[in-house]
Amino acid sequence: MSDIIQLLPDHVANQIAAGEVVQRPASVVKELLENAIDAQATYIKLIVKESGKTLIQVIDNGQGMSATDARLCFERHATSKIRVAEDLFKLNTKGFRGEALASIAAIAHVELKTKQEEDEVGTEIKIEGSEVVSQEVCVTPKGTSISAKNLFYNIPARRNFLKSNTVELRHIIDEFHRVVMAHPSIRFDMYHNSSEVFNLPITNYRQRIVNVFGGKTNEKLVPVKEETDLVTIHGFVGKPEYAKRTRGEQFFFVNDRFIKSAYLNHAVSSAFEGLLKDKAHPSYFIYLTVDPNSIDINIHPTKTEIKFEDEHSLYAMLRSAIKHSLGQFNVAPVLDFNRDSSMDTPYEYKGKIAQTPTIEVDRSFNPFKEEKTTRDNSFSNTYYAPKKETTASWENLYVGLESEMKTSKPIENDFSSVEFESEEVTGSLFKGDEKKIGNHTTYQLQKKYIVTTIKSGMVIVNQYRAHQRILYEELLRNITMASAVSQQLLFPLILSFSKSEIQLLEIVKEQLENTGFVFGELSEGEVKITAIPSVTSEKEVSVLLEQLINDLENEVPDSGFSQTDLLARSIAKSIAVRTGVELASEQQQYMVNSLFACTDPAITPDNKPTFITLTIDEIDKKF
Repeated sequence: MSDIIQLLPDHVANQIAAGEVVQRPASVVKELLENAIDAQATYIKLIVKESGKTLIQVIDNGQGMSATDARLCFERHATSKIRVAEDLFKLNTKGFRGEALASIAAIAHVELKTKQEEDEVGTEIKIEGSEVVSQEVCVTPKGTSISAKNLFYNIPARRNFLKSNTVELRHIIDEFHRVVMAHPSIRFDMYHNSSEVFNLPITNYRQRIVNVFGGKTNEKLVPVKEETDLVTIHGFVGKPEYAKRTRGEQFFFVNDRFIKSAYLNHAVSSAFEGLLKDKAHPSYFIYLTVDPNSIDINIHPTKTEIKFEDEHSLYAMLRSAIKHSLGQFNVAPVLDFNRDSSMDTPYEYKGKIAQTPTIEVDRSFNPFKEEKTTRDNSFSNTYYAPKKETTASWENLYVGLESEMKTSKPIENDFSSVEFESEEVTGSLFKGDEKKIGNHTTYQLQKKYIVTTIKSGMVIVNQYRAHQRILYEELLRNITMASAVSQQLLFPLILSFSKSEIQLLEIVKEQLENTGFVFGELSEGEVKITAIPSVTSEKEVSVLLEQLINDLENEVPDSGFSQTDLLARSIAKSIAVRTGVELASEQQQYMVNSLFACTDPAITPDNKPTFITLTIDEIDKKF
């Protein structure tokens, strides 16, 4: 039998490696930005077209590369970051595998321009599908400019799997956030389709977070700081009242590298225990500095997962540091019920030395000294109160009444002529028969199900799912026919969102207005709402919009109707009557009648059953 195992060609191996490293345009953005940071750049510009499908370009003012390095950097496992295996446990750079540029060059048209400071001219290299097309001398400023065009041009199946432009841009912005927040000492600019998305100057950590997520973020942040031999913790957590129903603003950085850790996330959540509403998630921006020898980064292709040497101690320290900060800044309540919080010393005055207050006393004051007042035309020394006139009180009406009654003829009380309203109403105020609400009786079971009878047996309705279906069809009619009813707010509702979230709301603004919303101005960081749909309440609006933005970020379709369908589903899910809400008998009957008046009452918009039926035969079998 002949041999069947053979070595794969380099271009095939590179495409296989690219499948792990480059999952979508955002992966290319991450790798190129991290390379620019490793090159010690102080200014990095990101240019994106059509959400990265057409162009991703990163320009930096870093060290640059020589002609040999520029050619060699596109080879697999070629890197300047490590030399021996031991270097993997003392990493101070973002990259170390030497796979990113080779993987990108395998599935895109790559153009590189680079120049070192001491060189007079730079190097320009063009690569298409791992093949070097040209290498020439060029004039370029110090640093590196690398562009990846036509991503997945030679793998059509992978390109077809990419989501819509809005979703892919959202992933790019997420990766951009993760890089820029870890490096406030670097200036970043981002452009999409020739329009500026971010302009982030060199600043500190707090101001960088505010620049990324909007000016209103500043008042939400509580500083966290703790230094131990094992770890140095610094950063910020959001105040409990600003917690969201989505996990959008949760960031962990270890040695300035963004990571995901469910274990550390649980530490933060436990520190907020008892302070958050149900299903609310706190915001946090936590920076951990640990010894590189105590962590292992080389366990995941995207490098977002890290193994810690002593993660139990890290858990305890992180939890206690956050609890300490929440108590320190009077965010979390204390358990001393007899304590008056107004008597507490403010945090900023705790280290200051108390000073003796200066008190001025009028030593000549004598409260028993009598002063003679003289009535004259001068009002400078004496205050005259107006003379209080006595007015007749209601008792005066009866003065002398008793004596008059004794002298005069007594008054006879004859009540025979007084007419009273008849107690018995003989006539009917309303003509015609009374209209009954429904023929069937309903009963609410465990504040979750509505039980009602039908001719063949009984129906058990899930109130949350049924209300979803009712609202979904009502919202669809409103959006498509533009006939929604709005309720005007007495005071406009002002909600704060990040720049990218406001851009998403602008996309669906017209459809939201058809559902009943009336928007004021959409300024940077703020959304003004002057009217809301009649089916929702004011306190539900912020939760509704947060859930809608989360749905839009993850599954915005391209077609207009699909976007309308998603909008109706998201709003219906947010404002439907939840399990645990008690309904009056009229509300129960109304929900049952409305459900069976729908075009498709049997399932929710997410294809889940809304009710089940039990026939008489099935009930008889139970006995």
